[in-house]
Amino acid sequence: MSIRIRLLLSYIAMLLVPVILFGIAVMIISMALLGDVKSIYKPDGSERNTIAAVIEQEADVSAEIRVRSLNSPDSLLESKVQELLDTQLTAIRMALIVRKEGQIVYASPSIDEPELLEALPAFGSGGDFHEEKMKNRGPWNDRQAHWFITKQNDMLFTDGSKGSAFIAMDMNPLGRFAHRYFSVFLITLLAILVLTNGLLTYFVSRSIIRPLRSLQKAADQIKEGNLDFVVKPESKDEIGELASSFEQMRSRLKQSVQLQLQYEENRKELISNISHDLKTPVTAIKGYVEGIIDGVTNTPEKLDKYVKTIYNKSVQMDRLIDELFLFSKLDLNSQPFHFEQVDLIAFLQDCTDELHMDIEKQGVSFQFEPQPGVTEAWVAADRDKLKRVLVNIMENAMKYMDKDQGFIRMRMKDEGAAYAIEIEDNGQGIDAEALPHIFDRFYRADRSRNRNTGGSGLGLAIAKQIIEEHEGGITAASEPGGGTVITIRLKKLTQGRREGEFRHDQHIDY
Repeated sequence: MSIRIRLLLSYIAMLLVPVILFGIAVMIISMALLGDVKSIYKPDGSERNTIAAVIEQEADVSAEIRVRSLNSPDSLLESKVQELLDTQLTAIRMALIVRKEGQIVYASPSIDEPELLEALPAFGSGGDFHEEKMKNRGPWNDRQAHWFITKQNDMLFTDGSKGSAFIAMDMNPLGRFAHRYFSVFLITLLAILVLTNGLLTYFVSRSIIRPLRSLQKAADQIKEGNLDFVVKPESKDEIGELASSFEQMRSRLKQSVQLQLQYEENRKELISNISHDLKTPVTAIKGYVEGIIDGVTNTPEKLDKYVKTIYNKSVQMDRLIDELFLFSKLDLNSQPFHFEQVDLIAFLQDCTDELHMDIEKQGVSFQFEPQPGVTEAWVAADRDKLKRVLVNIMENAMKYMDKDQGFIRMRMKDEGAAYAIEIEDNGQGIDAEALPHIFDRFYRADRSRNRNTGGSGLGLAIAKQIIEEHEGGITAASEPGGGTVITIRLKKLTQGRREGEFRHDQHIDY
């Protein structure tokens, strides 16, 4: 679940859960309130709802008083009637007051504040007493008073005197209820809000903060240089995706550091190898020059031999330095390439004619076998760089040739989208464990450093970089003792680009 959805759901929960919980709390508190009301108010028919029963019983008594005040007002002066009505009102915490010509004829015993009886509403103010009608009514409207006039029925007795019957309500229990349950409602509401929001905030924050802390610890580990740990995503949200990306970064960083260490080790080995390769011809040149200076070459034949040896050693040094210089420029992407349209068959035939004699001088037969029926094979290539690839591969093949009748065969095949150049030899082959690394920088399958097979270990690495700059590929297949096959693949140049103007700085359309 994404963080956005999680936050949205938590927001909805923060709105709905308190409402639901508060509704449940209101039901529970209402039940408690009804229980308290029932313990104080005892209307007739206790099986009914207490509040409804109180209202109904008060309405019945009020209706009876109204009927009597209209039909037989003198009956309200009878003690039996007064006591009956007062009993009914007392059960619901109310009281009866009867007044005649300003004198209190009857007052319920439950009214324990005599001063209130002197502040009753005047004759003619009858009806239901709402708040606006009770303004300025003395103690009856005082907040400290416990009684409140709810009904006033005015009447004329048979002797012509004026009278009134009042129903008063005891407000003291209601005040206690309001004070007690308002506090309970308020505390319950605050507790629900705090508890709900606190728990939801805790769980949502925990689901976000925990993985962030894990990422922080991982970052601290990386800062300290420790890459030997695993960052495990703890969720499938955005933070989980971040943790997954972080783990990929850590893994690649570790691989990069290991590769860098390997490069550093290879460079150290390269320096050692180059130092050896340079020191050997330099030492030989120095020895031969000292022989010439000392007069050892006292015959023209000896002098000619010494000079030729010095020349060959110089050529060897020059080739080694040139290889290092080329590899450095390729590695830094500072070696320019000059692409042009090249007919691969004609180009390979020219290379064969040029290299044929030098290869066969070393007792190795060499031949080029184009695919039958293919007369042209156009590619975009840098002629000099591509020739350097072929020379490096063939020199490598001759270096590791261990057969008396050695051979090197070059074949060209049309593979549909690309042309393949295969260079096959019957040399000593390459071990399976070394085969995946022969195109790596500074790698040498033969560690002996002898004169015949020694080298910088850069020949095939240079070949791979040049072919990759051509947007091609190079692979190797070999068996120990069974020879090696190096395959180069170059993309075909489209017919439209061959017919149009072609410049080496243009983008090549394959």
